[in-house]
Amino acid sequence: MFSMESFQKEYETDTVDVVVRERKFSFFVPKSLDRFIDPENVSNNFPLWAKIWEPCLILADYFASMPANPEKRFLEIGGGLGLVGIVASSFGHKVTMTEYNHDALNFAKASTHINDCSNLEIMELDWNKPELKGTFDRIIGSEIIYKEESFYPILRLFRTYLKKDGEIMLVERLKKTNMEFFRQMSEHFNIKAQKKIIRNGSDEIHVMMCGMTFD
Repeated sequence: MFSMESFQKEYETDTVDVVVRERKFSFFVPKSLDRFIDPENVSNNFPLWAKIWEPCLILADYFASMPANPEKRFLEIGGGLGLVGIVASSFGHKVTMTEYNHDALNFAKASTHINDCSNLEIMELDWNKPELKGTFDRIIGSEIIYKEESFYPILRLFRTYLKKDGEIMLVERLKKTNMEFFRQMSEHFNIKAQKKIIRNGSDEIHVMMCGMTFD
């Protein structure tokens, strides 16, 4: 059972403030990644969840700008620290945010408390052994594509949990793995892609925002 008291005892944290559509949100982030990294194999389960990635901000803003329909159910996969789910639910959307990593789930739950976002449902989800009930009008995610071995489990999630008239919305950075993922998904879905550029100081981050529907 999650509690803020146990969370604060277990983790050393900082907070990051984010403004979306003139509303301010705060998110817990780990003060250090050391406890989450395997020193003998740094790349093994590296805690990618522990950072707020730029594509998350694009997806959060997209749903913040969209009129909410309380009859529509959203499923977020790979929710990480909870930014997209918390923002979307705060703007009235009905969201079930999912993650597999235990620590990420705790950070997301803690951030729902400080953002007064009790209507967000947060659940553990193993893509290889999904145990969810019902189907969803939208399946959403940002920065979820990293390994080719995840392609089929993700496709299976889409087929199982997306309503026939539903939509998938993903935001991903432009990289080789992602391009191959969307190429394979195009064999099963209609895809509408939009390129966006995020400017972070002198850096430009190129991302793709993809809407996917069944043929």
